[in-house]
Parts: sequence; structure tokens; C-alpha cells
Amino acid sequence: MIELKLWQYVLSQLETGNPVVLMCVLESHGSSPGRRGFKMAVTHNHHVGSIGGGMMEHKFVDLAKECLLDESDNFLLKKQVHSKSAKLNQSGMICSGEQTIYLAPVKHDDIDSVKLLINSLQNNQHGTLKLSPIGIQFSILPIKENYHFEMKSEEDWIYKERTGFKNVLHIIGGGHCGLALSELMSKMDFHIHIYDDRKDLSTMMENNFVHEKRFVNDYSELSDLISGGENVYVAIMTFGYRSDNIALRAVINKDFKYLGVLGSQTKMDELFKEWKHDGLSLKRLEKIHSPIGLSIKSQSPMEIAISIAAEIIKVKNVDL
Repeated sequence: MIELKLWQYVLSQLETGNPVVLMCVLESHGSSPGRRGFKMAVTHNHHVGSIGGGMMEHKFVDLAKECLLDESDNFLLKKQVHSKSAKLNQSGMICSGEQTIYLAPVKHDDIDSVKLLINSLQNNQHGTLKLSPIGIQFSILPIKENYHFEMKSEEDWIYKERTGFKNVLHIIGGGHCGLALSELMSKMDFHIHIYDDRKDLSTMMENNFVHEKRFVNDYSELSDLISGGENVYVAIMTFGYRSDNIALRAVINKDFKYLGVLGSQTKMDELFKEWKHDGLSLKRLEKIHSPIGLSIKSQSPMEIAISIAAEIIKVKNVDL
């Protein structure tokens, strides 16, 4: 998890007495490359994370290093507008959009909050990170929304972020495609579960990318194991169409952000015909992404995984 690595780096610097600056994107609009919650930790000779890249990030890394040299405890809030036509706060980029960036040295007084945050992330728990003029705070009680930023003035503002994984992915079927999809999605902000009914499956044993592996006796058990939710994604890719059928029936009546089934058009046409004949809700069937993934003529497990991951990202970011 990128977020965990960043905070572990911050803690290591605090514990060894090395000054470190934290940067965080508090809000973003339009095509800004740095989205809300993007973070970066900068020391004299190293940095971890990103606030969007490009010329703008390079400029802010230099600014962070200036703060380190000045040994200042002051924070900065800087708006960046990614347009040459902007009268103020030009970032040097032309991608359009804008973002507000927080930049401040992490104080030794923040170390307890950083430790609590790291412990929460390591245990896959949610909490609330708070940034404000008084520094870094952390609460084990998560806010409902993923982000909240309120600014009355540069001296009176607060940023809150729901920490921990913001999305959950359930991969049903632990074969070669499931393994490839696990590897790809592990690099993103997803808490990943994978399920299979073959207890001696080598690709399940090899899968070290997911957070939880579970063997089921029958895919009908998924009705009790998988909960719906607006940040929940489900990809069905079992060994055959019969097990796909059982898995789909187990979860079809739950609401997900994304539900997809792997299979050829011919296979899926047959399954849809059967589901409609058996009276499954047409409204719910219409929400299924099938054949799963973007149409890029993918063939190998990794190509198939890339097409599915791209479709999931497209759905995740549809409202951004």
C-alpha cells in the first residue's frame, strides 16, 4: 500500500531526527494531475509519493527543500492553476484544472499521530487523518465521506480524509486470470479478496498480492461472504460457466459499484438467456459488465487482467 509506505518513511525520518516535509493535495478540480489525497514526503536527498508529477511537482520538491534548509515550522497552502492563461498561481503545466497543496515540516509532536495511523493501515482499519494549522492529527473513528476540506482563511481551515482502503475488490476464481488481476489491482487503492473452490490450486497458492484468500465448498456461499456497497467491485472468473452461474446467482441481488463476468460473447448470451428464463431481475442483469473488460482483443491472462482493470478504473472514476 503506497500510503503505508509513505507514512512509514515519515516515521523513520522522525525517529532518526531527520527533518521531513509533508505535502498533500487538499482539493482538486478539472484535469488536475494531482487528485485529492495525493501525498509526498520530502527530505534533503530523497522523496516518497507524488502530488501529481511534472513541472509543478518538481517546483514543489524544491520548495520543500527550501523549507528544510530554513528549518521553518510554518505551513504553506498554495493553489496551483494548470493553465498559461491564469493570472495567478500558474503551475507551469497546461493540462487545465487546479489543485490546492499543503506543505509543512512534520513536527516531532506529530509522531504519536503518525504511529497510530500506521498501525491502523497495517491492520486494514479505517480512521480519519486531519490536517490543519495545528499539524497532523489522527482518529480511529472514520468519517463517512472519503475527503472533506473546509477553508475559511489560510489560518482557519481543516482537511479530513478517511484512511485505509477506499475500495474493495472481490475476485471470484483464483486461476491464471485471477492471479494476474490480483497483481495489477494490488498496486491500486483496493482491498482485495479472492475465492476459489479448488483447494489445491497452484495459482491460489502463488497469489501473494491479495489481502485475503478464501476457499469455499460451493460458490453459493458467496451470498454470506460478500456484502454490497458503493465502493465494492466484483469480478467473476471461475473455472467454467456452471460455477460462474452459481457465483452470479449468489451475489446478483446485492448492489455493487461494479459487477463483471468473464466469458466469451457466446457463453454470456447463453447464461443471460438462462437467467432471464429463471426470472432474475432484468434491471440487475443489465448492470453486469459482460463480456468483462474493455474490448482490446486481449488474449493472455495479463492482457485480460489489464482490460478488466481498465474497465474497473473507468467505472471508479466516472464521476471525477
